[in-house]
Amino acid sequence: MDWLLDNAFVQDIITLARPATFNLYFALISIPLGFPFAMLLALGKNSGNRLISWLSRAYIYAFRGSPLFIQFFMFYSFALSLNRTLWKPMGIDDIVLHPLFLGPLVLVLNTSAYAAEIFYGALKTVPKGEIEAARAMGMSKWQEFWSVTWPNTIRLAWPAYTNEVVFLFHATVLVYFTLPVINEQKDLMNKAGELFEKDYNVFLHFSVAALYFIVISMMIFFVFGLVHKYLTRHLKKEETPKFRFNPKYMR
Repeated sequence: MDWLLDNAFVQDIITLARPATFNLYFALISIPLGFPFAMLLALGKNSGNRLISWLSRAYIYAFRGSPLFIQFFMFYSFALSLNRTLWKPMGIDDIVLHPLFLGPLVLVLNTSAYAAEIFYGALKTVPKGEIEAARAMGMSKWQEFWSVTWPNTIRLAWPAYTNEVVFLFHATVLVYFTLPVINEQKDLMNKAGELFEKDYNVFLHFSVAALYFIVISMMIFFVFGLVHKYLTRHLKKEETPKFRFNPKYMR
């Protein structure tokens, strides 16, 4: 057992376990908050009200059109500029300027724009026949949305949204590259970089950090795959053709 603990690879896995929790924290906070906001933006973009549609489109365009790295800098600079005039007199400067608050905030605003475009595309591809059937049955707009539009939108958008969630988890590495590191609050890449500066073993430390990302990403794919399987449980599954060895020697 001692030789296993003395192994550099195992030591790195143990050392980087705590930093990995910060990446998980940013993702687990951002995903539940970004999902409903993205759906609202998609509905707003699809709205018949020109003002609501324009505001939703402008928001989506702004956050999809600018790099996440710059968004972190902009929000931190903006929050810092209001520190003396607003946050400090209110006594919340330690909260507003803290990476554990600003990090999820920027990630939510960013992922909601990308996810909104996914949901909007799904909204536009909801089968028209099902909507017409719901209207023929006398359903109200609200009943039509919850019975037809919403289930179809989520089912159609789920595979693409799964990719967005994984991209969001990967994007958590940018939080402590742009925002100040407080005490020992270092994520995977920061801690791997710190270990690299001690022995310059780039392959070991960053490979272990990459392993954490791969394993957690696989877990996300697995969980979201189960959800997609549940969403499509009513659809007929195509059977995979079985391989048969049946040579024909005579025609």
